[in-house]
Amino acid sequence: MKYKKVVVGEFVLRPNRFIAHVNIDGKMHICHVKNTGRCKELLVPGATVFLEETDNPNRKTKYDLIAVYKGDTLINMDSQAPNKVFYEWAKDYFKPDFIKPEFTYKNSRFDCYMEKGNEKIFVEVKGVTLENNGVASFPDAPTERGIKHLLELSDAVENGYTCYVFFIVQMRGVHHFEPNYERHKEFAEALKFARDNGVKVRCLDCNVTPDTLTINDFIDVII
Repeated sequence: MKYKKVVVGEFVLRPNRFIAHVNIDGKMHICHVKNTGRCKELLVPGATVFLEETDNPNRKTKYDLIAVYKGDTLINMDSQAPNKVFYEWAKDYFKPDFIKPEFTYKNSRFDCYMEKGNEKIFVEVKGVTLENNGVASFPDAPTERGIKHLLELSDAVENGYTCYVFFIVQMRGVHHFEPNYERHKEFAEALKFARDNGVKVRCLDCNVTPDTLTINDFIDVII
C-alpha cells in the first residue's frame, strides 16, 4: 500500500490516544494518531515521525501520524494498514476463488473471509508495533476483543472452517514473534488454546518506507 503527501516531523506530545502534537518545519500541528494503542515505546519526545496530509478540507486535523523511527528502525503504526496489506498479499499467496474483507461469524466480525475449492477460510489480522531486543509481541495493552476473536475462531474450526490468525509486524528486523504474556497473560493463554484447537497462527513482517508498507516474509512464532 502507498500513502500520499507524506511529510516528516518531530514528535512532541501525545495528550490523549487520538491526537499528537508534532513539529513540522518549525510549526506545531495537532495531528490524528492512526493507532489507539499505548505505543509508549515509540512516541517519545524528539522521535522522527512521518505523517500523511489529508485531502479532506473539513477535517479538524490536517495530518495523520503513520510511522515513527525507533532507533534505526522505521515502524509503521497505522492500525488500518495491516488489514490492507494482508488483503493485497492474500490474493497472491492463497489465490482464493473468492475473497471478502470483513465477515460476520456469530458474535465476531473477522477481518477476511476466503473460499478456495471446498475450503472456507476465516482470517483475523492483528497489527504488531511492539518490539524488544528483536522480538515482536502482541498486544501492547489488554484486549478482551482479541480474546473473543480467538475463541470464536476456535469455535469456527469445530464447525468445519479453516481458521488463521495473522500477526502483521509493521517493521523489518525482528527474529520471531511471541504473545505478550507480561501485558496480557489471558490473551497469550487464549492464543495457545486456539492453536491447540486447530487455529493456524502465522506471522509476517513488513517492508516499511515513509510512504509505503508491503508484506515481506514469514517469521517464526513461539508460543
